[in-house]
Amino acid sequence: MEGRIPVLGEKLENRQVKTTHGVINFPDDYKGKWVVLFSHPADFTPVCTTEFVAFQKRIDQFKELNCELIGLSIDQVFSHIKWVEWIKEKLGVEITFPIIADDMGEIAKSLGMISPYKGTNTVRAVFVLDPEGTIRLILYYPQEIGRNIDEIIRAVKALQVSDANKVAIPANWPNNELIKDEVIIPPASDVKTAAERPKQYDCFDWWFCHKKV
Repeated sequence: MEGRIPVLGEKLENRQVKTTHGVINFPDDYKGKWVVLFSHPADFTPVCTTEFVAFQKRIDQFKELNCELIGLSIDQVFSHIKWVEWIKEKLGVEITFPIIADDMGEIAKSLGMISPYKGTNTVRAVFVLDPEGTIRLILYYPQEIGRNIDEIIRAVKALQVSDANKVAIPANWPNNELIKDEVIIPPASDVKTAAERPKQYDCFDWWFCHKKV
């Protein structure tokens, strides 16, 4: 449905997209990798420029997590190319990840990136996809607020730790105020397990147990 924001657990529909790195099948060409798809309102705008530099400065951290970046806005590919050239020439930063040229706005509309109350540009949306192309996390920022890229990295890492260990991740992890860098054991679902939990793990109570990973 046009304009509908996708839901967590939904698989992103594959489509051919034009990017600064050529035509790609997205997300099928990224199968086996985590992906951060993020939209920006427009090329040659100050906040977007700071975000692209911030993403690029941290690209090695994303790579270490087997995670690729791909940008998107309702601009033509020629505009993307010129803007990337400007960033390299004026700011000394080479943008090495692809940017989707959604000049007709079809992708943006299908992912709910355009708010009828905020004009025709995309909001600052973030979709984190797992290696199967499933949407695992969604963030939406208004045009006037730049994103915290370190939080996006933290979220990708947290999802991977959660998946690998079947645990939950506390607030501000890995610097949680109660359990620091530890993770939370899923609550017991029967009386016997509830009684055994405090003997197996550090617990505040049977329903709040934690451990290191």
